[in-house]
Amino acid sequence: MSVVAIARVLLPAGLEPIRDLAKIRIGGVDATPDRVREITAGAEALVADPTVGVDAELLDAAGPGLRLVANFAVGYDNVDLEECRRRGIVVTNTPDVLTNATAELALTLTLAAARFLSEGERDLRAGRWQGLEPGAYRGLELSGATVGVVGLGRIGGRYAELLAGFGVELLYAARSPKPEAEARLAASRVELEELLRRSDVVSLHAPASPETHHLIDAEALRLMEEQAVLVNTARGSLVDLAAVAAALREGRLGAVGLDVYEDEPRIPAEILEAPHAVLAPHIGSATIKARDAMARMVTDSVIAVLDGCEPPNRVV
Repeated sequence: MSVVAIARVLLPAGLEPIRDLAKIRIGGVDATPDRVREITAGAEALVADPTVGVDAELLDAAGPGLRLVANFAVGYDNVDLEECRRRGIVVTNTPDVLTNATAELALTLTLAAARFLSEGERDLRAGRWQGLEPGAYRGLELSGATVGVVGLGRIGGRYAELLAGFGVELLYAARSPKPEAEARLAASRVELEELLRRSDVVSLHAPASPETHHLIDAEALRLMEEQAVLVNTARGSLVDLAAVAAALREGRLGAVGLDVYEDEPRIPAEILEAPHAVLAPHIGSATIKARDAMARMVTDSVIAVLDGCEPPNRVV
């Protein structure tokens, strides 16, 4: 019987269809790298997620029988694609099904950060709120604001659609023009520097790559308005957290809404303690509908490869 290694966990929507098809080894939520290597040894398929680094060491531990790495995510920067390609290992991901969920969270973080919601709630719960203060918690109205979207792909495009009702001016930065989106959303394509200078809100939806590493760093932050809001639901590596924390402390940035972090789950104290920071624990796709669909998509890839068929959503 084939062996399928699940590095951490797989929801029942994905687990049930393969229970009788393969021997399943599960690492668990707290699986260490050693544990992941242990359960992957001799497996034909590995189910990973963004917290699991699929590198040469793990592939060596799996052995020559590994045929598939099914990544429970849209992104796959945790997987060494070249090494998988060299070894003839198929890599798949889970696109599309989490577009709405992640775009909705980006909008949630935009609103929460713009209105200082987390600080207001903390003050209320701690008994520091003493009633209406006209000068307190004065944030940014989205209505009529300029919003810059970095990466107008599936999720960035859906985020832009959700903003339509607010009557925003929409800017976007992307490697190539999106004429259909421009027409549909009344969006204007500009260079990143111009987007940063003009935007009241900057929302990141770009993939992780060497080119986008610390796309938002100290220099980029100096281009932004002092009251601007930065939102990141894409990949943690896009943002230099130390630079963002410093900008918040020094009043050079209005607020941030973050769902992803460069070295998660380790979060630097400086961003945890920074003012005007709304922080979420990587829950962009965390709806029942999206996560179940992702689990089923992973399983579809596993079943296809074990049956000798071409899997859906092949990356490599």
